[in-house]
Amino acid sequence: MVSIKDVAKHAGVAISTVSKVLNNYPNVSSDTRDKVNRAIEELGFVPNAVAAALSSKQAGRVAILIDLNTRTQAIDEISMQLISGAINQAVLMNLDIITVFFSMIRDKSVEELIRYFKSQNISGIIISGMNRESKQLLELIASKEFKIVVIDAPVYNESTSSVWIDNEKAQYDVAKKTTENIDCKKILYIAGRTDDYISGERRRGVERLAREFKLKLTVKQGEFNEKKAREITLQYGKYNDLIVCASDLMAIGAMKALIEMDIFRPICGFDGLALMGYVGKQMNTVKQDFYRISSEAVRELNYLMNGGCGRNIKLDYRLVRMKYEDIIC
Repeated sequence: MVSIKDVAKHAGVAISTVSKVLNNYPNVSSDTRDKVNRAIEELGFVPNAVAAALSSKQAGRVAILIDLNTRTQAIDEISMQLISGAINQAVLMNLDIITVFFSMIRDKSVEELIRYFKSQNISGIIISGMNRESKQLLELIASKEFKIVVIDAPVYNESTSSVWIDNEKAQYDVAKKTTENIDCKKILYIAGRTDDYISGERRRGVERLAREFKLKLTVKQGEFNEKKAREITLQYGKYNDLIVCASDLMAIGAMKALIEMDIFRPICGFDGLALMGYVGKQMNTVKQDFYRISSEAVRELNYLMNGGCGRNIKLDYRLVRMKYEDIIC
């Protein structure tokens, strides 16, 4: 059986250094941390009770695993709110929390992922940004090795809970509200990504609206990208009475295209980003409280870690009309 002493010898460091890396102490250089983590993976080391007991921090240690949006040059406001909410709630609940980004674990197999989190003494994980193609994460959930809370994906079992809003209803509600007081016969829907759980839910919402009110619906994939939404609007915007977007960033791109074409069409977005207030034109959107969502995810994770069973939790949302005065401080 591989011991902490074996890891220290393999990495060429002291046993106390290995302990510091296992417990995520800040005063360890990145080179040393990399050497120790590499030795842990190469030897297949899993901390035992004695090694774990070297630090009182290990009890209730959790990770938030997040996919930063690198598809836009805008600041990833959603991820920052999620991280902030999770960290502050963890502090309130006396939980030790670390942040892990998808880019750090992208090439790991599920076995390597399990060893990695166990080497960090992680007992619970919050995942944000998982989609249908996230094979390693779906296998990690199926393994039930950790208590897990997934944000924005309907994936749950005995050890895993899901926390999100009713995306289908929210997309339906904001699109319906935006049709009020206009003669709407044709809708251009700029959808998200085909591999995304929330994209499918949101698309079903606008499809339901089109069926109920007998509206002609044109769907184009915007990939949650502002530039693509702008290009789609330049091509199709003038032929439709309403533009519904599956995200605020795409709504901003669509609005900029209409301004360039010097035409007006009502546009609605989804998420409630502060950036919407700087566009110059007011738009309806679905306001999600991402800080609250991640706070709820931490509370749910604590519930699971204390013996609770996984469940599907849907939080509330608001329909708002974003304007500059509401976001400045």
